[in-house]
Amino acid sequence: MAESNSLIHQKSPYLLQHAYNPVEWYSWSEEAFEKAGHEDKPIFLSIGYSTCH
Repeated sequence: MAESNSLIHQKSPYLLQHAYNPVEWYSWSEEAFEKAGHEDKPIFLSIGYSTCH
């Protein structure tokens, strides 16, 4: 199984769906902003859209 990212610790069902994505996702937090600033990287924001079919 793939390694989880930091979303594995979230309670939101939407965020947990992405806990095993091969992306280093972070929830909205100071940690995310500090990491981006320290690494001089942009922040890509997902609004969390999900739908059922």
